[in-house]
Amino acid sequence: MSTVDDSVRELLLLMPRLVGRAKKLRIPDELRSFALAPRHITLLAYLLFDGPLTVNELAARLEIAPTTASLMVGELSRQGVLARTECPVDRRRTIVSITENHRPAVERWLSAGANAWRKALAPLTPEQRELFVATLRAYEEAVGEEAT
Repeated sequence: MSTVDDSVRELLLLMPRLVGRAKKLRIPDELRSFALAPRHITLLAYLLFDGPLTVNELAARLEIAPTTASLMVGELSRQGVLARTECPVDRRRTIVSITENHRPAVERWLSAGANAWRKALAPLTPEQRELFVATLRAYEEAVGEEAT
């Protein structure tokens, strides 16, 4: 059985390769001119997987202020990647979605990573998947604490 330090060693060797491979996922030509940052990728992933959301829902999921989410949505809306529409139930709310002309490119781009995660997670039980995701969240939080 491996020790915590054995596992840490394995992960320290694995993480740079994992990040390197993720960075090599080719951005579709249709999206290259938009200078998308990691924060945009997360926003697009929420909209792709969860469907249209309000700015406040996006802010909550991204764990950022609504004004920051609104700025990101505005930036991508001006570039034609996102569409903002009025909520039919509450006209004060804005619904955000990926535009139909950019949806296929976003799907192609994000599907490679999603398919790799599906392949890696499929053999695990639901409890093992929850533990894996919780472990990655704990790692992200701990790295954030170390950085400050």
